[in-house]
Amino acid sequence: MKLLLVTDAYPPEIRSSSHLMVELAEGLRDLGHSMTVLTGWPGSNLDETAPSRVIEQSMTENGIHVIRVKTWSHHSVGYFKRGFAQLQIPRQFLAGLRRHTSDAFDGVIVYSPPLPMSFIGEAVHRTGARYILNVQDIFPQNAIDLGVLTNPLIIGFFRWMERRAYRQADVVTAHSENNKAMLATANPEIAGKLTVVHNWVDSEQFKSGPLVEDFRSTYGLHGKYVVVYGGVIGPAQGLDVVLEIAARLRDLDGLIFLIVGDGLEKPPLIERAQRENLTNVMFRPFVSRDRYAVLLRSADAGFLTLSEKMKTPVVPGKLLGYMAAGLPAFAFVNKESDAHAMIAQAGCGFSCTPDRADEAAAAVRRAYNDRDWGRECGRRGHEYVVAHLSRNVIVKQIEALIARS
Repeated sequence: MKLLLVTDAYPPEIRSSSHLMVELAEGLRDLGHSMTVLTGWPGSNLDETAPSRVIEQSMTENGIHVIRVKTWSHHSVGYFKRGFAQLQIPRQFLAGLRRHTSDAFDGVIVYSPPLPMSFIGEAVHRTGARYILNVQDIFPQNAIDLGVLTNPLIIGFFRWMERRAYRQADVVTAHSENNKAMLATANPEIAGKLTVVHNWVDSEQFKSGPLVEDFRSTYGLHGKYVVVYGGVIGPAQGLDVVLEIAARLRDLDGLIFLIVGDGLEKPPLIERAQRENLTNVMFRPFVSRDRYAVLLRSADAGFLTLSEKMKTPVVPGKLLGYMAAGLPAFAFVNKESDAHAMIAQAGCGFSCTPDRADEAAAAVRRAYNDRDWGRECGRRGHEYVVAHLSRNVIVKQIEALIARS
């Protein structure tokens, strides 16, 4: 089949979603499909190879036709500018698609957010392609929860866009059972087209073997117990709780919370850590997809956070990376997140809501003091993703959804 993948994030940009999308494109290619990726021009959160790479608007990368479209900036900008820029994406992407290919596609997969990408799927669907809408963040609800959207007229506009997006797709996928249930409750008319497609992880990336880079030397962390976070640092992540946990664990001289990433909330977090003299917190910029796998293998544990304001059951993709790398996982996330259930089912670590910093600190202290417990959590997590969330298993599930008539 000729398939089109529409995504806002793709390498050399570094985001959890860009890792997912390149793995999906490569997985479908490996199954024998002709793959085209329609994505934005790389502009922020770039890996360190970006300056030396030749980037063209239309090029073949590893057997995949990648079309990149220049759009207005909608990352690391104010909410008004971001929203306005995202509304222009369908027009800009469709113009780029027509300019660089005349292919008729058998299927189109759209990754949301941003929600306006759904108009691209709708347009390609009208040409006869089967349309799969992959919903990662339930927008506009997540923006309402965070207080980003408050104007009733604007909320009503995006609610209309959301209903239209679900109505036009042949299949709407959610990445957990509770996300599916939440969508079905709010949109009962689409219950029949909803299905769960869990996010996946390429566990092969995290296989044991010689480390090609020693991050402990790079960051000066030899002899430290490293608890790592890798990803976007924004309002939804609510990383302030990690500083509260770090303050409670000052007495553990060998403990370091390593935060690798960038975003709007990074500068105030750095300022707070310096103001409170939290020498057990270290900030570093994004690393590339390949180096990220090595980074995790250089760490002892991984953590993830989500703001208490979030009311959706989102499961941050970085959790799967920690599990694949065999790291015990610590999740300090909103009570609605399905990360709690996944960690409990896998037996791979500890989770609690962000308001329970004392319990969170106690769990990290336990892992620091009982390394065997941490290694056992990591082993169970790795086995869980290999059995249930490997790329090959999930990509074949997506292929079956596209092929179904």
